[in-house]
Amino acid sequence: MLKVQDIFVPVVLFCVGLLVVATSLLSGPQVVVEAAPLSPMEQTVPAVLVQPTLPQPSPNAAVSTAAAAPAAVTGSGCAVSSAYPESVRQWCDWIEQSAVEYSLDANLIAAVMLQESGGDPNAYSRSGAVGLMQVMPRDGLAASFMCNGQPCFAARPTMSELYDPEFNIAYGARMLSGLIGRRGSVREALFSYGPIGIGYDYADIVLRIYATYR
Repeated sequence: MLKVQDIFVPVVLFCVGLLVVATSLLSGPQVVVEAAPLSPMEQTVPAVLVQPTLPQPSPNAAVSTAAAAPAAVTGSGCAVSSAYPESVRQWCDWIEQSAVEYSLDANLIAAVMLQESGGDPNAYSRSGAVGLMQVMPRDGLAASFMCNGQPCFAARPTMSELYDPEFNIAYGARMLSGLIGRRGSVREALFSYGPIGIGYDYADIVLRIYATYR
């Protein structure tokens, strides 16, 4: 008569064998795939591009328009071209102020100043013109110029007033603006602004400076 263990043990072993075979069939063979090497171009490109986090403006923050505004309005920079020498650019604030007030290009005022005085506020010409924009005063040598029996420049400021750089720039710019309005063009205005008796030479010199330096 067979014992129970003689039957049970082989059955258990057979079942274990079937379980092992079934497990191996279900899992399938393990395949190892090697990654292909990167091309030289791919090696230079980072795997992840991270965009920097930009600060978000406050909902109540005011929108600034200073970047789009001209320098003469914002004061953030000089409207006079950097090509001009520092002797002229040092007067930038007052040049800008007069340019806005009298509707002139700041570089045109700078061109006149460069030709007239080179930016020297103490300039004094042989004819008696004074300061940065070389304005004829009512006194000094200019007092000897007569027009129809009267001093030509009786209505002009004094020399002491014209030696003030801010006043001189403003007065010269106002004169130039008025001449442009009356003469109809910048060249004609410069013809009248410049010394008497040299034709359009002065006007053309200033216009060449203006075209070159701006």
